[in-house]
Amino acid sequence: MSEKKLRHVAIIMDGNNRWAKQQGRTGIAGHKVGVERIRDVLSACRAEGVEALTLFAFSSENWRRPPKEVEALMGLFYSYLKKEARELKKEGVKLKVIGNRARFSAKLLKAINDAEAIASDGDATLCIAADYGGRWDIANAAQQLALKVQVGELKPDDICEQQLASYISTQGLPELDLLIRTGGETRISNFLLWQAAYAELFFSPVLWPEFGAEALRQAIDCFYGRERRFGKTSDQLKNEARGA
Repeated sequence: MSEKKLRHVAIIMDGNNRWAKQQGRTGIAGHKVGVERIRDVLSACRAEGVEALTLFAFSSENWRRPPKEVEALMGLFYSYLKKEARELKKEGVKLKVIGNRARFSAKLLKAINDAEAIASDGDATLCIAADYGGRWDIANAAQQLALKVQVGELKPDDICEQQLASYISTQGLPELDLLIRTGGETRISNFLLWQAAYAELFFSPVLWPEFGAEALRQAIDCFYGRERRFGKTSDQLKNEARGA
């Protein structure tokens, strides 16, 4: 059993549309219920001592969805930011939005900036990934390093994993420990590719609108039941634990 503390959890919030169909409701209704679930899961994470929660709200590929659904998702994101920023501040939670903002409307961009300014400090962080893709994240970090090389601030030989990590969008947050996907699918769909290198993966069959503290607890129990070796052997870990 790992003694490492769980500090950073990420969740792919999948299953909103399927839940809505099961309820005989529209897909947008499922997304609305899914947004309400964020508050409960954030609260449950804080109760478990988790320092950072990263949520996959809208992927780079989600722009391919029907225009009406995309418009509705953008509207829900805007409403969430306007409604929850002061609550997050009150609860001591910092808000961080990651992703490519180039395709967002001026109205949404302002809401993002305003919300981040309001909830700018706290002992925990809620990180929302919007228009985000793991490949984009790595390419963007590489581009930033290339610009440093271009202006002579960095040599190609200086580029290493640590340098690249300093430009990855979750820089400043604890290393990712646990990546959860709800809804039963068993893939990570271009989410936090760099960060997930040594994260534990947990695939829950529970659809996101029904994912709560109990389902989160199952994922956390599974995390603590795994041996995290980071390339070492089990015997090495046991010797280290004994102080050998």
